[in-house]
Amino acid sequence: MAKEKKKSGSKKSKTAPASKMKYRPRSAANKNFKPQRPFGDAVAAPKPDPDFALIPSSHKMPKDLSYDLQKAIGKQEISRITGAGKMVFHTVGDTGDVNGLGITKDLAVQMETQYKSTDPGRPSFFFHLGDVVYYNGVSTDYRDQFYDPYKTYPPVIFAIPGNHDGQVIINKGDPPDPEPSLTGFFDNFCDNQRSKTQSSPYRYSMDQPWAYWVLNTPFATIIGLYSNVDGTLDKWNDNAHPQFNWFIHQMQQADKNKCLVLAVHHSPYSLDSEHGGYPDILDAIDQAVAKANGRYPDLVLSGHVHNYQRFHRLVSGKSYIHIVAGAGGYASPKTMHKLQLNPQTNAKISVNPPFQANEAGVSLVSYNQDLPGFLRISIDQRSITGEYFINDTTGGDQSARAFDTFHFDYIKKIIS
Repeated sequence: MAKEKKKSGSKKSKTAPASKMKYRPRSAANKNFKPQRPFGDAVAAPKPDPDFALIPSSHKMPKDLSYDLQKAIGKQEISRITGAGKMVFHTVGDTGDVNGLGITKDLAVQMETQYKSTDPGRPSFFFHLGDVVYYNGVSTDYRDQFYDPYKTYPPVIFAIPGNHDGQVIINKGDPPDPEPSLTGFFDNFCDNQRSKTQSSPYRYSMDQPWAYWVLNTPFATIIGLYSNVDGTLDKWNDNAHPQFNWFIHQMQQADKNKCLVLAVHHSPYSLDSEHGGYPDILDAIDQAVAKANGRYPDLVLSGHVHNYQRFHRLVSGKSYIHIVAGAGGYASPKTMHKLQLNPQTNAKISVNPPFQANEAGVSLVSYNQDLPGFLRISIDQRSITGEYFINDTTGGDQSARAFDTFHFDYIKKIIS
């Protein structure tokens, strides 16, 4: 049989060439100590060789990593959102209640109270910013640390993984985990379909497509990244950068008529004394923005650092908001991460906001390093309203009280 001739004029479909992430120079590891980060640096130096846990090959990545909000909350709730002209959701990270202090449950109760109130800002879902389960995300810990604290919280809970969700060995010399990296996360958040789990008779598993994914909603596109164990999207010394290239594509394809939100566990900016911001994440954002014709995320949400910080970043004359919200329950008030101490005050106080960081155009405008809390975010056709609530866990009034409020006109890029 003769071979079929190709049709004249036919063209092969073209795909954009893969981009290679450009990393900052990495110095050799210091054998004796970690160099002190200068005061005011909101971005730490890159680690010489960051830990990276591969997603096991037993998990097969679907072609489509997008998820429509209606699939989880139903047509009626979507109609309520569109009718109200705004979408409201809760968000925070680092909730794993391994310490048994009950802080995660206290915050969950306050979020539930907001849901049940007559306030028109009723949240439709909770977007978790990672570190759901400590210390290393094993499946058997989900009952006590996740399902029990949120068993009476009505909305669905989405999530991105944090370093503890993907970590397989805590310290060198420790025995390896009984299961591969992200097993607990995939079982409970990336199930084939929503179903009952062995960990809870009340809350069903979620059916997100992957560890990094995009949530499509009526008023916002929410891109969720997986920053792995040490704050990198891909293994930094490999040539292939699959998540980085996927991120670029999502930035390019995001609906320009909607708010653009980015969620990633490791924050690009932090003035805490323990971690600092993660340069690989910051560089990935900036390089993806350059590939997306300069469109910057209107709101960047992160956890990892166990406190609350709100940064404003000026990019090409326009302002954008970066939030650190990692005081979701794991850390008690005594163990929350504190900000750097100002050497000009004899190291007695932290920074006084508004504080200009050493990075150009980056300023810290609000922070709380003393009490746990959570965010309530409202998004409409032109603006974002954010409220950070703190909870006094000392045995007094358990009601959450507003600590910080901001309003961002993401059309005009004006913060008030």
